Amino acid sequence: MAAINDFVSYETQGTVGIVTINNPPVNALSQAVRAGIKGGIAAAVADDSVTAVVLACAGRTFIAGADITEFGKPPLDPALQDVIPIIEASSKPVVAAIHGTALGGGLETALGCHYRVANPGARLGLPEVKLGILPGAGGTQRLPRVVGVPMALEMITSGNPIGAKKALSVGLVDKIIETDLTEGAIAFAKQIVEEGRPLVKISEQNGKLEEARKNPSLFDDFRKSIARKARNFEAPENCIKAVQASVELPFAEGIKRERELFMELMVGEQAKAQQYFFFSERLANKIPDVPKDTPLIDIKSAGIVGAGTMGGGIAMNFLQAGIPVTIVETSQEALDKGIGIIKKNYAATVSKGRLSQEAMDKNMSLLSGSTELEDLKDVDIVIEAIFENMEVKKEIFGKLDKICKPGSILATNTSTLDINEIGAATSRPEYVIGLHFFSPANVMKLLEEVRTDKTSATVMATCMALAKKIGKVPAMVGVCEGFVGNRMLAKRGEQAGQLILEGAKVEDVDRVLYDFGFPMGPFAMSDLAGNDVGWRIRQGKGVTSPVADAICELGRFGQKTGDGYYHYAKGSRTPEPDPIVEDIIVKAARDAGINRRQVSDEEILKRCIYPMINEAAKILEEGIATRASDIDVIWVYGYGWPVYRGGPMRYADHIGLKNIYDDMLKFKAEHGDNWTPAPLLEKLAKEGKGFKDL
Repeated sequence: MAAINDFVSYETQGTVGIVTINNPPVNALSQAVRAGIKGGIAAAVADDSVTAVVLACAGRTFIAGADITEFGKPPLDPALQDVIPIIEASSKPVVAAIHGTALGGGLETALGCHYRVANPGARLGLPEVKLGILPGAGGTQRLPRVVGVPMALEMITSGNPIGAKKALSVGLVDKIIETDLTEGAIAFAKQIVEEGRPLVKISEQNGKLEEARKNPSLFDDFRKSIARKARNFEAPENCIKAVQASVELPFAEGIKRERELFMELMVGEQAKAQQYFFFSERLANKIPDVPKDTPLIDIKSAGIVGAGTMGGGIAMNFLQAGIPVTIVETSQEALDKGIGIIKKNYAATVSKGRLSQEAMDKNMSLLSGSTELEDLKDVDIVIEAIFENMEVKKEIFGKLDKICKPGSILATNTSTLDINEIGAATSRPEYVIGLHFFSPANVMKLLEEVRTDKTSATVMATCMALAKKIGKVPAMVGVCEGFVGNRMLAKRGEQAGQLILEGAKVEDVDRVLYDFGFPMGPFAMSDLAGNDVGWRIRQGKGVTSPVADAICELGRFGQKTGDGYYHYAKGSRTPEPDPIVEDIIVKAARDAGINRRQVSDEEILKRCIYPMINEAAKILEEGIATRASDIDVIWVYGYGWPVYRGGPMRYADHIGLKNIYDDMLKFKAEHGDNWTPAPLLEKLAKEGKGFKDL
């Protein structure tokens, strides 16, 4: 074996040259790897004993994409778009041997090879759209020529990978190797030579484009099909334009068009925000005061107290990960209902083809139900998911403390309550933690993990690892009312309520926030969740809200009753403005002595978003959140903040903290001390800094 450089080697096995990339952990396409591939192909072409070449990767994966450490830095030669044509131009057939993942530039590199083989577990995709860009090394031009235009559009605009079996069926791989991948790839390469197969240069293949050339409406139809999902995102549209170029232009011109569209995105704000978020999500996994080598508790079984909507959803996450669950309810009727809903949810997923019946049966076989807390005595973790009542929760934790084995983690799904107080009801506060799942718990990716003053490093590290195992994105925060997400949300809710009293219409507030990028505005969201939920919480705290309470007193609980802040026609989820609600608002404003006025969209946006940013500054100052970027992860994954704006803290830095600070002072003069800027916001604004500088 000869080293081309530190990351790429070249060797021969008989008449086959093997170029091997070894750049752990994911064989990212760094400058040295790109140079090594170029050198390896040159070595194989120059080697007279070689008739075919295999491009392989050491370790657990094929090339999983670009080197993220090079993001935002000046490009280094050779560029990937220059290396891939060298592979394609090889006078000897080049076979890509794919295992693990071939993503982004990794798949583009494989598309430059003449043939591709993969092991059964391989996954292939072009996820660049998730970083606000598009495949920039020929992916938008080569993929449609292999899998056809509709499939290429779906893969490129969604960024979602496909498995080896699917890749074989659409022609993206030529063979699945069930045995040793490298040996199988070598045998396949020899077979190509023996059979005299041609060098398949994808850039010269146009057959799969013909269907699209005969169907000019294909691209507009596709745009319509993803319009809702792609709303406000710039990258999907440029992806479509790039694929369209593969159909309408010769290959060389298509490559140029791809590069133009790539650069257009690369210098834009959305790409910067989405790439910032990519790093933020990974950073959220790290807890500064928890060492990497902290021992973990092996979670082999879980218990859940409460089989309602949240409890059932939480259970599904564990079952999907193959972890047995015992779910406990107070009555057999409630238990049967909860398990029935879990089964129904799985059945719906099976009917949509997203889960096999076999997988559903396996998941359900891991679920057992009980009406006795004592049946949780041997589980490794218990998650309490009952209604928000401190005394009841403390009573349950006191019982669990006596029942559960030593070393078992006791977690609560509370979204607001003081977990220090809950932990104090046990003799093991170091094993108590908050695991705040978001509804629907089997779908939403965020897991807001809440450490108490006494939670141990082992429990924190275990729960962070567990989150990933059950498919969640974790962010660790501290104890305060509402933690991070709901504490900030409360500030937005206060302003939304005040704005409608001052003259803004309910539908205008919702529209402004929807246009900003949220899935829905605060009033539509309240109707969806159930207005009675907030009503009960307010009653428990002795707090009143004139409009919200009046709506609830009329039984207008939202979509479930057909009326809330909006009216919903029977069987419809479309909100319709309701004059009854406007009358309630006008009366509440009159009773409060408020002279209603016209409120601009700009004011609505600032008054809903800036108090959240100000509250986040307080959260950072208090040490409730470790990093500004953790707050962004919470808001994108838990509350639908548009990822192309990076999160509230990234957005604040983009707007400029000085501008936000100045507006806060104006609002303070008009509306009172609630608008006092947080000390941290004031400090950073006066120093000309942003949250990124912390």
